[in-house]
Amino acid sequence: MDMLDAYVGYDLSSCTEPDDIPKTNETVWLLGKQYNASEDLEAIRDDVQSRLWCTYRRGFVPIGSTTLTTDKGWGCMLRCGQMVLAQALIQLHLGRDWRWSLDTMDETYLKIVNRFEDSKQAPFSLHQIALMGDSSEEKRIGEWFGPNTVAQVLKKLVKFDDWCKLVIHVALDNTLATDEILELCTTKDPDAWKPLLLIIPLRLGLSEVNPIYIEGLKKCFQLPGNCGMIGGRPNQALYFIGYVGDEALYLDPHTVQRVGSVGDKREATEQEQDETFHQRYASRIKFASMDPSLAVCFLCVNRRQFELLVARFNDSVNGGGSQALFEVTKTRQAPWTPTTTSSASSRKNSGPTEAFNVISATEIPNEEFEEVEPRTLDDSDEEFEIIA
Repeated sequence: MDMLDAYVGYDLSSCTEPDDIPKTNETVWLLGKQYNASEDLEAIRDDVQSRLWCTYRRGFVPIGSTTLTTDKGWGCMLRCGQMVLAQALIQLHLGRDWRWSLDTMDETYLKIVNRFEDSKQAPFSLHQIALMGDSSEEKRIGEWFGPNTVAQVLKKLVKFDDWCKLVIHVALDNTLATDEILELCTTKDPDAWKPLLLIIPLRLGLSEVNPIYIEGLKKCFQLPGNCGMIGGRPNQALYFIGYVGDEALYLDPHTVQRVGSVGDKREATEQEQDETFHQRYASRIKFASMDPSLAVCFLCVNRRQFELLVARFNDSVNGGGSQALFEVTKTRQAPWTPTTTSSASSRKNSGPTEAFNVISATEIPNEEFEEVEPRTLDDSDEEFEIIA
């Protein structure tokens, strides 16, 4: 196994205990499950290790017509997208309480991990995500993605994999319209339900997360069906899986590993490759240090779970003293477009407290912010990415 020792959060070459979970009696929330930081430390680590950890790879077949054989320096948001989709598939097909070990030979698990290997044949490989981004989202192969872009790409890719039995809805403009979900998941049969991965892109501030939204983000991790958040710190994409105190727990894709196949995990090399998809120790970051552009993600296996999730959104995430992260509505309202008269003469005669002059952080559209100067691939050792 060929892994870098410079993993964020602890030193693999050191014999000291990793500083992944603080030594306190605080509650730890991890993808909808509750733990005690001191009493449940090993259970927390087993849970973290059972998530699929997708990282930079090197040595894969070039993507499309490019010469790119590694995603180091540009692919970390794509890897975060892989992790949230993998988590949804694990929860759907194996259950939230399923745990991975070195001896795991479960056929369903192997079908899941095989789907994220770095080859064009794998449904959710880096190759497929990058190629779909190029063809449908105008993102050239090797360019950075934002949370919304990777969500849109995954939404398209799951349609080509019947085995996953999953549909994705991306709730845009900070609005979750329940009628759109029902139309997607029930089609013509109201008693049927296609398992749903719900992704809600948000922008919770200008350059940093506005503190009024932190409590709402915490509550998201407490909800059943939580599949984490894709976002990061400025210039680095990260996959958030829980929190303790005022710190979010995350898996970091910024480790470069050799490409390979898990296959059916019968050969020693396949077993070693499977290990590279798992990380026992999460890292921590202050919520206030997170990039304000992120997406919260949830799995609803059936209609009842979706209805309960919407109720929790209204009662907890967007109520109960928390600043609303997004709006839940039955139908999506048509966008309001101001007329020339209202946008010019009204502003001329109104003061700064007029409602149309006050824009909240959650009303800022989820845009992919482009650099003014042309961007090229980074050949240095700095493993960063612009994540919008």
